[in-house]
Amino acid sequence: MEEKREPLANKCEFMGIRPIMMDLPYPPVQVREKNHAYAKLLSIDYCGAVSEMSAITQYINNENRMSGKNCQFAKTILGIAMAEMMHLQKLGEMISLLGGDVDFTAKFQNGRQKLWTPEYLDIPVDIRKMIRADIEAERDAVNQYRMHINVIKDDCVNEVLERIIKDEEYHIMILQAL
Repeated sequence: MEEKREPLANKCEFMGIRPIMMDLPYPPVQVREKNHAYAKLLSIDYCGAVSEMSAITQYINNENRMSGKNCQFAKTILGIAMAEMMHLQKLGEMISLLGGDVDFTAKFQNGRQKLWTPEYLDIPVDIRKMIRADIEAERDAVNQYRMHINVIKDDCVNEVLERIIKDEEYHIMILQAL
């Protein structure tokens, strides 16, 4: 007779996890007029090396690897990933309104295009190094958003980007506390 074994299971429960973000409303997602140059800039924020797509993927990967070792950290990382998903959605909406395509291709002003790739990710094994990599990615995102705000002369777009920056800065604070 064959012995029955208990199935292996992750004991970390993720029900009820909510996005971790500033408790502030987002401005409406709108643009003053179509502008393909602005859509290209936002495509880099959407799916470039420093992007919401990269952040989401890195956070979900880290959460999966943390959940068996440190449930509370994993829950926090998942909540941050959920906020990044909301940023991705808002950027996609603005890209479309600006007349661009949402196709996971970062479009640069020089005509170069690059399809999103997991090669953009920093995936250390140690939890401390994961958190440090996440902090660095958030800082890079804030800097990139600020550079794009300096170029974009559409107050509607910039208001949304400024609001996203508030979440990214909040994420840095949360990650530093971990």
